[in-house]
Amino acid sequence: MSLHIFKETIKACTNKPSSPSSSSSSSITHNFDPITARKPPKSSLSQQLLRLQDPDSLPPIQPQNSLKQAQSHSGCGNEEEKEKELEDDPEPEGFGRPTKLGQFQFDHTGPYEPMVLSSQSEIPVVQVPASINCRLLEHQREGVKFLYSLYKKNHGGVLGDDMGLGKTIQTIAFLAAVYGKDGEGISSVLEENEVGKKDPVLIICPTSVIHNWEIEFSKWATFSVSIYHGANRDMIYEKLEAHAVEIVITSFDTYRIQGSILSEVKWEIVIVDEAHRLKNEKSKLYGACLEIKTPKRFGLTGTVMQNKIMELFNVLDWVAPGCLGTREHFREFYDEPLKHGQRSTASKRFVRVADERKQHLAAVLERYMLRRTKEETIGHLMMGKEDNVVFCAMSELQKRVYRRMLQLPDIQCLINKDLPCSCGSPLTQVECCKRTAPNGIIWPYLHRDNPDGCDSCPFCLVLPCLVKLQQISNHLELIKPNSKDDPDKQRKDSEFASAVFGPDIDLAGGKTHSESFMGLSDAKHCGKMRALEKLMLSWVSHGDKVLLFSYSVRMLDILEKFLIRKGYCFSRLDGSTPTNLRQSLVDDFNSSPSKQVFLISTRAGGLGLNLVSANRVVIFDPNWNPAQDLQAQDRSFRFGQKRHVVVFRLLAAGSLEELVYSRQVYKQQLSNIAVSGKMEKRYFEGVQDCKEFQGELFGICNLFRDISDKLFTSEIIELHEKQGDQHGHSLSMKHGLTEPGNNFTSLEEEGITHSSQSETRVCNNSVTDKASKPVLEDMGIVYAHRNEDVVNVRAGIRGKINNSIPQDDRLSQPCVLLTRRSKPDVIGKENVSSINDQKRRQFSLVAEFMGMGDLEFSKWLLSATPLERERALRDYKKRKEKGT
Repeated sequence: MSLHIFKETIKACTNKPSSPSSSSSSSITHNFDPITARKPPKSSLSQQLLRLQDPDSLPPIQPQNSLKQAQSHSGCGNEEEKEKELEDDPEPEGFGRPTKLGQFQFDHTGPYEPMVLSSQSEIPVVQVPASINCRLLEHQREGVKFLYSLYKKNHGGVLGDDMGLGKTIQTIAFLAAVYGKDGEGISSVLEENEVGKKDPVLIICPTSVIHNWEIEFSKWATFSVSIYHGANRDMIYEKLEAHAVEIVITSFDTYRIQGSILSEVKWEIVIVDEAHRLKNEKSKLYGACLEIKTPKRFGLTGTVMQNKIMELFNVLDWVAPGCLGTREHFREFYDEPLKHGQRSTASKRFVRVADERKQHLAAVLERYMLRRTKEETIGHLMMGKEDNVVFCAMSELQKRVYRRMLQLPDIQCLINKDLPCSCGSPLTQVECCKRTAPNGIIWPYLHRDNPDGCDSCPFCLVLPCLVKLQQISNHLELIKPNSKDDPDKQRKDSEFASAVFGPDIDLAGGKTHSESFMGLSDAKHCGKMRALEKLMLSWVSHGDKVLLFSYSVRMLDILEKFLIRKGYCFSRLDGSTPTNLRQSLVDDFNSSPSKQVFLISTRAGGLGLNLVSANRVVIFDPNWNPAQDLQAQDRSFRFGQKRHVVVFRLLAAGSLEELVYSRQVYKQQLSNIAVSGKMEKRYFEGVQDCKEFQGELFGICNLFRDISDKLFTSEIIELHEKQGDQHGHSLSMKHGLTEPGNNFTSLEEEGITHSSQSETRVCNNSVTDKASKPVLEDMGIVYAHRNEDVVNVRAGIRGKINNSIPQDDRLSQPCVLLTRRSKPDVIGKENVSSINDQKRRQFSLVAEFMGMGDLEFSKWLLSATPLERERALRDYKKRKEKGT
């Protein structure tokens, strides 16, 4: 037995009977220090690319800071022992190589004793059994307390932890406590009568995880579990009427159909797994779930908001009806101000109102939702993740085909819909003669049974045209006829391919489906495959294991031929893979050193697939819903991952995929604002669902705009960075600072390099830029950045919300933090008329250094601990000394 495990075994249990106040959600949501949260080691994208030329020329990246911080969390050994362990570890051979992780302990078995949830005066005592509590991580214990606090208040809530943090386990532990299960899963004798009065629990989840729920119940507690799904529904219902079952698990589809029957049952608790499925209030599933009579409704989801802020209202209004007011009130008070305040040119008044509403919404949400990320919970146990977005140049053939597609009559009908009609009528084209496109290629096929068109014309063309543009961006073979389709569709696709290929039809391999193995596996005419070919060569030569995602089965077929041609050993999982074989494929990939690549369908992967042996993730094609891409990354980045995970999202530069990604950024930022109350950069002028402010993101004209000769995304980011630099420079001149735009922590200290839009648009290190430029050109990469650097305004800084703080200028006064200085800071050459003015100036400088406004910084100070304040002041002094 190691020293660490021995100390963990004898460590005193910190679980104490929680009082009603201590078990409230407000005491749980702020258990994590946002400033001291561990920063995962990050590399320069250019450093990775330089390995293609000379792998030995790069210095090894040693995440020693992360290792030391992980040791500080473990609390074992003295400082000399820790330093000795670091010295004994061999240096990594290159970026991303697994280090010797002997100092990491993934065995988090706690003391074998129950965790009391009820107050001291409460009878009977409600507690998590010792057999379950000893296997819970600390954040999971806090989640169980949160669920029970909601249960005691007789309403529901949302457990919004990231994927892979054990929401299922926390739910089972909570149910075991409520139903009085002891170590063997049997109700204790003293509480038998009380427990016997409780009604059953209903769990609604995706069909693919029904079996997983059943397995987890059998592992953690002994409940009477029945599956209400398939042919045995009547028998299960009879057991419900006889009170012979405790847990009933059903699927979304079954409940949508049988909801009228199940809603008549008196349930004690109802749990909806993947609760974001309730985001659409007009769906039949949402209507069926509204019929559930119990107020104790709980939702489990890592993405409570995916596309729109109103989705957040729908989920929260189901778990706790009325907690956010009426739908109209929420739309006017939260939705509209937050969206308009995020416009890049929004006035100060709009931004101020949005900031106030954002903080108020976050304060309300924390009563009903517990949201934790991997960085906050198990970040110290993992090597970190970086999410790179790589813009690959389309091949010249792809560019020509893409432009021809935009010139088709079908798309021109959409683009010109609002122009005056050519017949001389005062009406627009969509209102007059050009509502249909009979001379097009896609429109006639869609309306082959209705030559006059439909009520939705020409907007019925939007989705089919978007699909074709995305196919061209990925691989030209995708727009050719599919042999599995019906003859009419094959003829239509053949005609379409002939039109967009034009004189390049022979170069593209004809207008029919190609059976040539060498032709399909060749990366010459596919920009993304060209970049993937070079990246795979580097990764596999360094022993990395790769997850390769695509939402298209036909694209997976092409990538499979590509992998075979290159000689890579791989596994494949898509919708056609039998359910009973999926886990064996996962286990084989994780355990077999020879398996180098796992080819997975983004849509058919299912949930709960732990592919922690892979440390490289490639998302070949982006999804309009950012949650889909984030969930794909989490297949690898979850508990048990012992290596640094690097994600590459491949986008076709100058294509529709740039707009898809830009909308992903927009949606992620709105989610961070609404759910977490964060400050976000304001890149875009467009406002979702607002025709007056479509900007560069929304509207049909933007969808079908030709940006093939532009760097759409990089231009937006570059414009924002220039504005930020000018603002920072003006502030620095005003206050006499020597370094404009100082962040909270040094980029060099964190191992992060910002993307530079002026040079190779990959790294701001001039030496690395010059060396990586030919590599980038050879790979066809025109631009790259880290997603977290673009989406988040600051990493690791999150102000805690205190809704009781008055909106008063007095909050801008200096606090104790700034009065403990031993000597005054240099604040410029301006003469200060009084000590108070000097303190106010110092306060503003520190607020700017922290990336906050004066008012926001004041609120942070009121909620920060003394240690956090001292650390902020110490870091500010260090930066100040470097500047002088």
